Amino acid sequence: MSFEFIKRVLRSLPWPSPPHDPRLRLGRRGERWAARTLKRQRHRILARNFRCRAGEIDLITLFDETLVFVEVKSRSSDDRADPAEAVNRDKWERIGRAARVYLMTHRTANRSCRFDLITIVWPPQGRPRVEHYEDAYQPKWS
Repeated sequence: MSFEFIKRVLRSLPWPSPPHDPRLRLGRRGERWAARTLKRQRHRILARNFRCRAGEIDLITLFDETLVFVEVKSRSSDDRADPAEAVNRDKWERIGRAARVYLMTHRTANRSCRFDLITIVWPPQGRPRVEHYEDAYQPKWS
């Protein structure tokens, strides 16, 4: 293998770039803050931004023996809408389908799991206001 070939392959890989959109930056910042919050609550972070054709899951953690699929919603304090209102039934169903893919691909289908929502509101100064809703969604799996 030549060095030029390796350089060409590396250039063609989809390297994550820092988000330029302020909303994406706010979302990533919120996900980092949520992960820190969960770690303090004795969660073990298994995956961040798990993606598959079915959808995306912001955080997947292990709490005791329970897999926790976490959706994180962040808002700046000048947004008037409650971040929890941004997660509708369709979004939860996509998360549920993605969770099923995760459970099958990681051979953890028999493990108990739950779906949590973490909302974060960032004030102009100071610490963010974090709300953790455990069991925010119950999938209709058969």
